Amino acid sequence: MTAYLSIENLTVKFGGLTAVNNLSFDIEQGRIHALIGPNGAGKSTTFNCVSRYYNPSAGRIVFEGQDITQLHPHHMAGLGIARTFQNLELFGELSVRENVLLGSYSHSARSLRGLLRRPTAENIEFAEYLLQRVGLIDFADAQANNLDFGRQKMLELARALAIRPRLLLLDEPAAGLRNREIDTLDHLLVELCAKDGITVLLVEHVMQLVMSISHAITVMSFGEKIAQGAPSDIRANPQVIEAYLGKGGSHE
Repeated sequence: MTAYLSIENLTVKFGGLTAVNNLSFDIEQGRIHALIGPNGAGKSTTFNCVSRYYNPSAGRIVFEGQDITQLHPHHMAGLGIARTFQNLELFGELSVRENVLLGSYSHSARSLRGLLRRPTAENIEFAEYLLQRVGLIDFADAQANNLDFGRQKMLELARALAIRPRLLLLDEPAAGLRNREIDTLDHLLVELCAKDGITVLLVEHVMQLVMSISHAITVMSFGEKIAQGAPSDIRANPQVIEAYLGKGGSHE
């Protein structure tokens, strides 16, 4: 089976520091794939290469058979790739609905014109559909700044979904969430994969979520892949246990 997303021999160097060393792994279409590891493992660097915010020193990133290694971040929406950020990047003065509408416009090649024109009924309907799915429809007219942190995280996810992605890149989506909110996120991501056919790559340190929803997990330590497999395999892997609990690893 041809991989949907392939990371091929990825190496990233910052001066004399090798943050990622010859990393390779594949993600299958319609699956949830988690990238985990201790602090400093290279997860965020890898994630930022995939979303094209960092350029690798060597290696390739291939999506749907296309080499995207040299593309710019603003090309990702047009390819059907959306991402969220560990540090929220919302338009706080705008309404919840308007934030999602901005995500819809980013899918258009004429996004600037889209930002300036009145939203279409179709765009408004889709934005409200997404807000319903993430549990924010009752807050559609609220200012984004006035939402609590958990709801702001769900708003950022709704905005990413507004481009109708085929590949969703999630940077620590459960960070700072309460257990009830993590359960809601769990159900939503499983539904997005099973019902909508969206492929998900997530960097996450909340193991409750990772082990519950992931079809496959890649584990990094000191910039290298040390294990890959199903959650049950990863949970019992001696190298993974050593990376998190041994001399080298502090848990993120």
